[in-house]
Amino acid sequence: MTITLDDETARWARIEAARRGTSVSQLVGSLLRRHMEREESYEAAKKRYLAVQPRPLKGRGRYPGRDEIHGREGAG
Repeated sequence: MTITLDDETARWARIEAARRGTSVSQLVGSLLRRHMEREESYEAAKKRYLAVQPRPLKGRGRYPGRDEIHGREGAG
């Protein structure tokens, strides 16, 4: 696999790999794996959230308005 980087990014990658005691190839692989895992985790959380049916607020009978939420009732 060939990856093209601009000079600044390539320099950072070499320094970061040296700091971590690894190769640039292993650093890039590690960074990509973490990005992939975060994306998968986000998608799974989003699916769980969207699978929950909305419920009405208990005892209120209505949702508060924007001004009410922000304590601006009667302002204006």
